Amino acid sequence: MRRVYTAKDPLMVGHLKNVLATFGIECITKNLYLSSAAGELPPIECWPELWVVDDYRHAEAQTILKKTLAPLESVKKPWQCTGCGEEIEGQFSECWKCGRSRDQRTGHDSIVLRSRSIRNR
Repeated sequence: MRRVYTAKDPLMVGHLKNVLATFGIECITKNLYLSSAAGELPPIECWPELWVVDDYRHAEAQTILKKTLAPLESVKKPWQCTGCGEEIEGQFSECWKCGRSRDQRTGHDSIVLRSRSIRNR
């Protein structure tokens, strides 16, 4: 067995265990209930850990976790709404001002935008 991940948040460790399980990589978690020992032990030693059972799948698990934890490219860059020209932060997929989706193209089609229809009620 080899450790592949440790974090303060047990929910993240559980999520990553599920991610690896979808790839057929068997994992176990350790230290899930050791947080009460923090103070007696160094806090970082009490963090939950994720371990891969099969040593030969360790490198594959690390690659999967690296891709899973990497920020999405779209989150890094702000985008400009094609409907109203508003600059929108990268993590949002719809314009806060007019409701147009990031993927919608400009054109004179009959798009009914949600936020406009709500505002005009």
